[in-house]
Amino acid sequence: MSNLLNIRDTELSSFLVAIADLSLRKTAVEEKRAKVQQESKALLDYTRKAISRLTYLKRTFAQLEDDISPCEAQMENWKTNLAIMESKERQYFQQYSNYKAMLNRVGYTPEVSHGVLVEMAEHRKDLENKTKPILDTLRSYQDLPPDKALAALAIEEKKRQYTDAEKYLDDILQSALGSSD
Repeated sequence: MSNLLNIRDTELSSFLVAIADLSLRKTAVEEKRAKVQQESKALLDYTRKAISRLTYLKRTFAQLEDDISPCEAQMENWKTNLAIMESKERQYFQQYSNYKAMLNRVGYTPEVSHGVLVEMAEHRKDLENKTKPILDTLRSYQDLPPDKALAALAIEEKKRQYTDAEKYLDDILQSALGSSD
């Protein structure tokens, strides 16, 4: 037994010291074992989480691979639309430069703006309102017959209608005044 406990003599005190030493070593080994077990559990949890994350990433990767073909088709569509838009852009810029050159040829200046055009339109309406009675008079002359004698006859007819209208108006006024008395 002394060989087993690694002691030189068989005294009781030596045995007690050896047993205490063994007890200390046992406690140290148990603490070490508990620490290793705790680290092992932590590693096991970490490994489980890593495996579930890997599974999730594999599933996501598979979904993304499945989405590749529709996305590629959509990208081709966008690429085609982009090419069309670029050609339209060039066309619009060409039209813009053509319109700008045309405006320069006709004398457009930046001073001709919306406000100026509105002002000119209002002035035009004022002129139309002022010239409308004159224009109506001139048009009434077009209703006259081309012959001078017929024109004189038409003028006499209009004068007669005018005097008849005055007479009718005078009669109405007289009757209105007479009925109020």
